[in-house]
Amino acid sequence: MRSLRGAALTVVLLFVCALAVPLAQPATWLETYREPIAHILRTAQADDFAWRRLTYLTDTFGSRLSGSSSLAAAIEWAVEEMGADGLENVRKDPVMVPRWVRGRESLEMLLPQPQSLPMLGLGMSVGTPPNGIEADLLVVDSFVELERRSTEAQGKIVLFNVPYRGYGPTVAYRVNGPSQAAAAGAVAVLIRSVGPEGMRTPHTGMLIYRDGVPRIPAAAIAVEDAARLARMAARGQRVRLRLAMEATLHPDVESANVIAEIRGRERPDEIVVVSGHFDSWDVGAGATDDAGGAIAAWEVARLLKSLQLRPRRTIRVVLFTNEENGLRGAIDYRDRYAATLGQHVLMVESDAGVFAPVGFGFTGNDIGRSQVTAIASLLASTGATRIAASGGGADIGPSVVAGRVPAMSLEVDGSKYFLVHHTAADMVDKIEPADFARCVAALTGMAYVVADMPQRLGEAVGTQ
Repeated sequence: MRSLRGAALTVVLLFVCALAVPLAQPATWLETYREPIAHILRTAQADDFAWRRLTYLTDTFGSRLSGSSSLAAAIEWAVEEMGADGLENVRKDPVMVPRWVRGRESLEMLLPQPQSLPMLGLGMSVGTPPNGIEADLLVVDSFVELERRSTEAQGKIVLFNVPYRGYGPTVAYRVNGPSQAAAAGAVAVLIRSVGPEGMRTPHTGMLIYRDGVPRIPAAAIAVEDAARLARMAARGQRVRLRLAMEATLHPDVESANVIAEIRGRERPDEIVVVSGHFDSWDVGAGATDDAGGAIAAWEVARLLKSLQLRPRRTIRVVLFTNEENGLRGAIDYRDRYAATLGQHVLMVESDAGVFAPVGFGFTGNDIGRSQVTAIASLLASTGATRIAASGGGADIGPSVVAGRVPAMSLEVDGSKYFLVHHTAADMVDKIEPADFARCVAALTGMAYVVADMPQRLGEAVGTQ
C-alpha cells in the first residue's frame, strides 16, 4: 500500500538531521565480503525456491485482508514453513486488527441509459441502505471546484475526476474525498481510481472519515468511466446513478505479525530487520502489494540459513499485518519492542513491488550512506546499485522514528506497479521470476553485510 507510505517517509526525514554525521571512512573492510556476496547473488538468481513459495502463497490463499480467514490461514502456514526452514525464534506477535467486509456491491447508471459500471468500494467505507442510494451526479476535478460548487453537491453523488499526477498528489482524493464531499452535503462519493489507465480496472484503497462529518458510502471507478461521466456532465446531460454497497465494519479480531530470526553469532542483541507486509486488499492476490516483498524478506533468512552464513548480528524477518487498513502491526511492533529499538541497527522494508531492482533508499547519517553505497557496489549483477536520498516505509516508520533507527527501502522499476495496485489484476503473473530473484539477491546481500560488519552501521571503522 502506498496511501500512507509517503507520509511515513516524510516523518522519517524529520529526524535525519538529528543523526550524528561523522566523517566518511575508507571501504577497505568491504573486501572481506566480495566472495560471500558473490555466492549469495549466484545462489539467489539460480534457485527458484523463493518464486515457488511466492506462487504457492498467492495461488493458495489469494487475497489476505486483515481479519479475513485467508490471512489467518496464510499466517499459520508461514509459521509452519519458517519452522521447517530451520529459522530461529519463530513466533506470532498477536495484534488486534479491524475487520471490514466488502459484501456485494454495484454501480448502475439509470439515466440517460441504464447500464452497469465496474466499481470497488473503498476500504473502511460504510455501506448503503439495502436498496442502495439513487441520486444525480456532480463531477468535480478538485477540492477547490467542490468548494466552489458546494451548493450543487447537496443530495448528489459526487465524483472526483482527478487526473493521475503521481500517487502522492492524487491519493488525497481517495483518503479525504468522502469527508470533503459529505461536508458539502453529498450522499455518496465516487473517485477516479488512483493510478494510470488500466484496461477499465478500478483500484480500491483506504479512506479516512473525518470526525464530526457524516460518513457516506465511497467507491472507486475506472479511469475510463470517470472520464466518460465527466464528458457527459460537460455536455449538460443529466446522469443519475444507483450505488449499492453491503460494506460493514465488524469488531476487531486477532491477527499477528510473524517473526523469525537468524540469531547473530557475536552480537545477537543488535538487530537488522527485513520486512514486508503479509496482508493485502480483498481483490486480486496481493502479489505485488505485498506478497512479493514479504516473501523476499523471508527469503533473506532462509537463504542465509541454507548457505550457512550466520552474521555477527541478528537478522529478524517481520511479516507485518494490517498495513493496508490500519497499520496496527506497525504500531504493535514499535510498542512491543520499544525497549530494544536502540539496538536496531537497520530496518529495511520492501513494499513497492518486486519488479527489476534499481537500488535502495537510505535514511541515516553520512557514514552509513557511504557504507551502504559501498555494499551496493557489490550488487551489480542484480542492478540494485543506486542509493537514493531517503528510505523507509509505512510499517517500519513508527519504529524508525521512535528509535531513531537507520532505514532502507528496496527500490525497483515502478513503471508497472500502479497499473495493478489495489486491483483484481494484482496477481503473480505480473511479476517476472528473474526480477523477483534479483530483488531477493539484493536484499539478502545488503542485509548480510550490514548485519556482519565489524562496526555498526553509521559508525567509523575501529569504533567497536
